[in-house]
Amino acid sequence: MFAQAPPTPNYKWFSCVSSTVFTALCLFPLFSAAGYAQTSQNRPIKIGVVQRFGTKATDKLTLKALPGDSLTLRYKTPQGIETKTAASVKLEIAPKPLESPLVEERVVLSSHRSFESAEDSANQWRAQGIEVEIAQPLRWQVWAKRDVYNSPLVRRWLLQSLQAQGNTTAFLDSKVFKQVPQAFWVLNGFRFNRNELDVTAGKNVIEVLEQTTQEATAIEPEKAIQQTRRYGGSLHLQKNSYGTYTLVNKVLTETYLRGVVPHEIGAFSPYAAIVAQTILARTYALRNLRRFAVDNYELCADVNCQVYHGLTEVYPQSDKAIAQTTGLVLAYENQLVDALYSASSGGVTASFNDVWQGAERPYLRSIVDSPNNIWDLSKQSLSDENNFRRFISLEKGFNEEKEDTFRWREPASLTAIGGFLKQYLQKKQHPMANLKTVTQVEVVERSPAGRVLQMKVQTDLGPIDIDKDEIRNAFYPPISTLFYLEPIYNPDKTLNGYAFVGGGFGHGVGMSQTGSYNLANLGWNGSQILSFYFPGAQVVPLSDNITFWRE
Repeated sequence: MFAQAPPTPNYKWFSCVSSTVFTALCLFPLFSAAGYAQTSQNRPIKIGVVQRFGTKATDKLTLKALPGDSLTLRYKTPQGIETKTAASVKLEIAPKPLESPLVEERVVLSSHRSFESAEDSANQWRAQGIEVEIAQPLRWQVWAKRDVYNSPLVRRWLLQSLQAQGNTTAFLDSKVFKQVPQAFWVLNGFRFNRNELDVTAGKNVIEVLEQTTQEATAIEPEKAIQQTRRYGGSLHLQKNSYGTYTLVNKVLTETYLRGVVPHEIGAFSPYAAIVAQTILARTYALRNLRRFAVDNYELCADVNCQVYHGLTEVYPQSDKAIAQTTGLVLAYENQLVDALYSASSGGVTASFNDVWQGAERPYLRSIVDSPNNIWDLSKQSLSDENNFRRFISLEKGFNEEKEDTFRWREPASLTAIGGFLKQYLQKKQHPMANLKTVTQVEVVERSPAGRVLQMKVQTDLGPIDIDKDEIRNAFYPPISTLFYLEPIYNPDKTLNGYAFVGGGFGHGVGMSQTGSYNLANLGWNGSQILSFYFPGAQVVPLSDNITFWRE
């Protein structure tokens, strides 16, 4: 998300006498467009910048060198690795007919809105002795590991065993292909059909023009998309687990941050907020390198990870914060924290378990998002519906009070709710995906911080329970789970629908980006902002003593 206006920067945290941690950084030079040199603290990261190239036959990627530079292309041939140079290369897709139909199937054990939920589910399956892998064909999914359950007989035996135990979420995803996408490019009059391609540039920067078609959704029609990005480092085209291709950017961590920080926090945000975001973004990246192991890369470039635009738009403020915090991460008991953040908390942050299943993170607990003592959660729990509604009615004294998403009200008819819920269930291949009508929606349980933990929907096929993070996928109106339902009636007093009345934007766990703006403007430094949102965690230099992540 972006700042609304360029406020006055705050440089207090980096006074050369304010902290011994930063004394050595005062003379650190800003880096070039190509990025830092590789060090033990500045490891390369593999980012899937175009994750599903080849989904449409019209998909195109044009890779270009900067003026005065050239690309080096490397690819495999029967004789070995071949190398070519060119100023640019266009990657296209053609259907490749198969001699006989290809059957591709896997057992999908569960389907989720977020990686966090998928990982917890994967751990539960492993505890039952089932080997799994996490994938993201569209939603995050947990698959029975393909090289273990590698025959039709074994896959069906597994599914039948689970169904006999009462499982209703697992299903067999089976597709038959008569043709597959084939990537190709034309160079010097010759056509090269290859599934892999390495691309580097002499100046270490490559421009990528992507042309594709975005699928229609319940909200928007199908539309053509064209965008240009510049990436530092190298690019690699490779096959993924879904029959298409992924363009992977291999880039040093500190260069990667240049394409993340300004596009997550806003390039003209208060400086201390940018500093806090920089340390969180570095911590997040290094802790989450396992996300796309199934496809042989590490992170994505969108909101399923961190928004990454490469070197397309870089800014002095964020570059300065990156240079002055190089190697600094947020840790708790010698382990990188789960460095979560969202646009707006709505006045109170969520604990990890308010949103996802899994082990609680002691440093991710509910905090009233205000510099003042305006609400005591220990005495006025927001699990109480009356307390919650009174809290949502408050509009002053919070860090985010000037933001549009701090408080909101979104009405929706029962017909609209039913239509969106049906699409959600179809994506999960839920047994009740053929519902026709929704007759009632209710909040069943909410957390002490006010987050909705469970909703119940009455349909013509029976009741459906929707939990935690899934709520924001199952219903269109709520942009967070911090809300209550207000019935809307027709003139004849029959129920027409509900207004979702709430606050905040996003999951609400960890740092509120808009909240950090206010704290920075009040004179808080980056370290203080992070301590506020991650109590007990500390900003430390990255070292061999720091564990990135453990089960």
